[in-house]
Amino acid sequence: MKSSFFFTEKKKLYIKKLFPNNNFKKNLKIKSIKILKKSSKDDLTFFDSIKYKSQALITNASYCITTKKLEKFLPKGVEKIIVKNVLFELAKVLKKIYPDADIDYPDLSLKLANKNKYKSVKFGNNVLIGKNVKIGKNTIIGANSIIEHDVVVGNHCVIGSHVILKNSILGNNVVIQDDCKIGLKGFGFIPLKEKNFKFSHIGRVLINDNVEIASGCTIDRGSVDDTEIGKNTYLDNQVHLAHNVKIGSNCMIAGQVGFAGSSTIGNNVSIGGQAGISGHLTIGNNVKIGGGSGVIKDIEDNQIVMGYPAVSFKEFIKNWKKNNEWNWNR
Repeated sequence: MKSSFFFTEKKKLYIKKLFPNNNFKKNLKIKSIKILKKSSKDDLTFFDSIKYKSQALITNASYCITTKKLEKFLPKGVEKIIVKNVLFELAKVLKKIYPDADIDYPDLSLKLANKNKYKSVKFGNNVLIGKNVKIGKNTIIGANSIIEHDVVVGNHCVIGSHVILKNSILGNNVVIQDDCKIGLKGFGFIPLKEKNFKFSHIGRVLINDNVEIASGCTIDRGSVDDTEIGKNTYLDNQVHLAHNVKIGSNCMIAGQVGFAGSSTIGNNVSIGGQAGISGHLTIGNNVKIGGGSGVIKDIEDNQIVMGYPAVSFKEFIKNWKKNNEWNWNR
């Protein structure tokens, strides 16, 4: 399920070509750009926050873009590329290797669905399909939906009307209701004085078996990593997942919940409507988050939280009673 890649490299580049001012022991051709924990030999990675120290200590990358302050946490075998702004340097490298990944260009390979090619699939009117798309048996796709090049859709899926799928891989028995936009570029740029520098997003959206996504949801593809939704998870209407968000299995996400980039949500998590989850957070398993809450720090397993900023439910009720004491005792 996770083998497809949607962006074509302009060309393979050697590390000295990308960073000509560095004196490297080895001038290897860069195989890929990956996050710390997924990198292997010949890969370029990046380390910009102490939050990822545990991943930095065990990375297998050959090269890492980092800062003087953080370089000591990287293995000796990793060649360090010391910079002032890690994400800016990473954005420049991504632009060189994947020049078409910073804008969602229209897929010019789209054609009306060929019913003879997908004989076990039912199509509504005006469905457009890109090249190399794979669609499993007994899948239904509603009118005016667009499935762009190289997307994979599993068996027994239901895709509603006016849905756009790109840079995505879907498992079996996935339901996506009307007007969802999945796999588009997320919100990413480096702010500069004269002009914002766009951050290319080369990741994917991975949707596992038995997931249901209600109408009007937007799910951004990953930047360097992937955005992923675990098995048997349900998203209500108008939920937004930013780039690199990971949602576990058996989760229930109510309407208008928003997830900022690179947040990781455990299994069996329930989130009430209009809650907001800040970026780069870890939410444990079996957590319940009340509607309208604002989560700005990590939450351990088996917690119930509510409020803004979100606190334990007992503390929330205690504070509410205190702040509304006159009405409470009247």
